Amino acid sequence: MAECSEPDCENVAAVRLHVPWDADRNVCTAHARALVQQDGVVAEPLDGAEDDWS
Repeated sequence: MAECSEPDCENVAAVRLHVPWDADRNVCTAHARALVQQDGVVAEPLDGAEDDWS
């Protein structure tokens, strides 16, 4: 599995965020919880990442 795309984060990416004003990115669940609070951001679970949801 790939690492989270956020700077200085070494967690496993488990979510793809679709960000209307920026490129889509794969992030860990912790970053997904924070970033999905912004208007228009949509979270999609990554296939095979079920064990990384916490």
